[in-house]
Amino acid sequence: MPTLKIIVGTVYGGALDVAEQVKPLFEQAGYEVSILEQPTLADITDEAADLTLFCVSTTGSGDYPGGITPFARSINEQHPALVELRYGLIALGDSSYGDTFCGGGRSLDALLEDHGAQRVGERLEVDAMETFMADDAAVPWAEAWIDENGLRAE
Repeated sequence: MPTLKIIVGTVYGGALDVAEQVKPLFEQAGYEVSILEQPTLADITDEAADLTLFCVSTTGSGDYPGGITPFARSINEQHPALVELRYGLIALGDSSYGDTFCGGGRSLDALLEDHGAQRVGERLEVDAMETFMADDAAVPWAEAWIDENGLRAE
């Protein structure tokens, strides 16, 4: 059975809620799914999944949330080759913050790409100014992401 890791970076739990809401969609598509709130570099290198989904909110001035900061720092410092990493990304933010909107997710996306990772499909950016519950946008996106990118394993 193929595996999917959902790596979460959250401040107030919104990104974790998104992860928990999309998890059953991937299980129905034939994946064994795990959610990681304190990821390490080994989670995407030594113990890589067949597919990885990042659910990342933004804090401060476009910064990573605390739980995912050491993970991003490890990538910056160790410069791993991530050419085997296939991933999707859901970024949560608030457009009233202007230029830093979805900064955590956008930064992580660029960092992964810089290290050779392959994003599957488009990144979803959820705006708290438009969508009160992030999973209202994330669930339909995940359903489409699975179907449009041939990710169904069943």
